[in-house]
Amino acid sequence: MDGVGRNTINTAKELYDKVDALVDGEKIVMQGWVRSVRDSSKLAFMEISDGSHFKPVQVVLEADMKGFDEAKKFPIATAVEVTGSLVLTPDSKQPFELKADQVKVLAGADLMYPLQKKRHSMEFLRDIAYLRPRANTFQAVFRLRSVIAHALHCFFQDRNFVYSHTPIITANDCEGAGELFRVTTLEPNEEDFSKDFFAEKTGLTVSGQLEAEAMALAFRNVYTFGPTFRAENSNTPRHASEFWMLEPEIAFADLSDDMDLAEDMIKHVINAAFEKAPFEMKFFDSFIEKGIIKRLEAVMNADFKRMTYTEAIDVLKKAKKPFEYPVEWGLDLQTEHERYLSEEVIRGPVFVTDYPSQIKAFYMRENDDGKTVAACDLLVPGVGEIIGGSQREERLDILEAILDRRMQDAGINPEELSWYRELRKYGGVKHAGFGLGFDRIIMYLTGMKNIRDVIPFPRTPRSALF
Repeated sequence: MDGVGRNTINTAKELYDKVDALVDGEKIVMQGWVRSVRDSSKLAFMEISDGSHFKPVQVVLEADMKGFDEAKKFPIATAVEVTGSLVLTPDSKQPFELKADQVKVLAGADLMYPLQKKRHSMEFLRDIAYLRPRANTFQAVFRLRSVIAHALHCFFQDRNFVYSHTPIITANDCEGAGELFRVTTLEPNEEDFSKDFFAEKTGLTVSGQLEAEAMALAFRNVYTFGPTFRAENSNTPRHASEFWMLEPEIAFADLSDDMDLAEDMIKHVINAAFEKAPFEMKFFDSFIEKGIIKRLEAVMNADFKRMTYTEAIDVLKKAKKPFEYPVEWGLDLQTEHERYLSEEVIRGPVFVTDYPSQIKAFYMRENDDGKTVAACDLLVPGVGEIIGGSQREERLDILEAILDRRMQDAGINPEELSWYRELRKYGGVKHAGFGLGFDRIIMYLTGMKNIRDVIPFPRTPRSALF
C-alpha cells in the first residue's frame, strides 16, 4: 500500500498496477483532486486524480449517499477524500470504478479555477505554469521527464559510472562562446574582479564537461547530470536559458567507443519510455504527434549509421531538394540539412563525424589531416541533432597550441585553463564524451514542439515569472 495514515490510503497507481488482482466490493479510501463532475438527479460521475498515475479514477455518486447534492456541485480542483467500494468494470473504458459511500472535502476550490474541462492553448498554459502540471498534456510530459531522468541514472549506474557533481558557478567558459550569466557581488560599473566574492570573473556554467574530464582521469567512467545556463538572447522553440545536460566522460576510449555508448543510451531511454510510461506514450501518439510510437520503435531497433562530415556535404550538394542555408565544406550543418540526412538519405539515426576544426570547440582531438577533429553529432528523424560529442585532445603540445591561438583570438588570458592543461601532464590518456540536452530528448520522446512545454518552469529571455 501507498500513502499516509497507517497505509490506509489507496493510490490510483496502486489500483491500476494490480488491476488483475482487484476484488469486487473491496473497501477503498482515496484522496485526490476533482477533475470533472457529470451529474443527473439521481446519479453523478466524478473523476479524481491523485497525482500517482496518468489515468484518473471514476467515482460513482448515488442519490442516497449522504451529501450527494453538495458533492455533485464540487468545483474542479476541489481536494477530496473518497471512501467506497470497488466495482470491477472489465468491459468498460476503465477497468474499475469506485462507488462512493462518503466524500469528504479536504480543501475547497474557487469557481474561477482557470483549468476548466476544455482545450486550452499552450500559450495560455505557459501563463499559468504553476497550474499546468494538472493538465493532461503536462501530467504526461512531466511524469515522462521523471521516468527518463531515472532511466539515465540507471543506465550509467548499471555500467559502473560514477555520478560526478560539477560546479554551477564557474570561471570556465567551456564552449568559448562568451554566453555566461555573470555571477558577481560587484557594483554594475566595477571591473576589478580581485574585489569580487570569488576574486575572479565567474558565471553560471554552460557545461560540466571540463570538470568531468578531470573526474574521468581518476574514476575512468563518469557522468554529470544537472542544470546548465546560456545567456543567449534566443527566442526559438528549441532554446532555453536554463536547461539540463547529461554529460558522460569515458577514459581509455576513442570516438568510436563514444558513439557506441551514445547509441546504447538512446535505445535504453526509448525502451524505458515504453516500459515505464505506456499510458503517457499512447497519449502522445494520440494527441501530440501521430505515429511517434512507430518512429521511436524504428530508432530503438535500428543500427545507427555513421558517415563523415565530408561525405555528408557531398550528399547534400547532390540533393535535388533546395535548402534555405548554403551547403559548403567548412560551414556548420543546419537543422534542415540534419533532418534531410536522417529522414531522406539514411532513413534512420546517423552519426556525422570528423567536422572541420574551425566550427568545433577547442577541446576536440585534431585528426591526422590537420583540418578536421574527432567529433560526432547524432542525427535522428524528426529532430536532427540530439547528441554532440567528441574524443578530447589529450596531447599536451597540440592542446597548448590550440588554446594559445584561440584564446589570443578571443582576448582571453591563457592562464584561465592552466589546470586543464595540467591534466595532460599526469597520465592524460585518450578519453571521450558527449552531451545530451535532457529537455530536447524529452521533446523528441513526446513530440512536443517547444522546449518551454517540457520544462515545468522554463527560463527564457524576458521570462522568469514563476
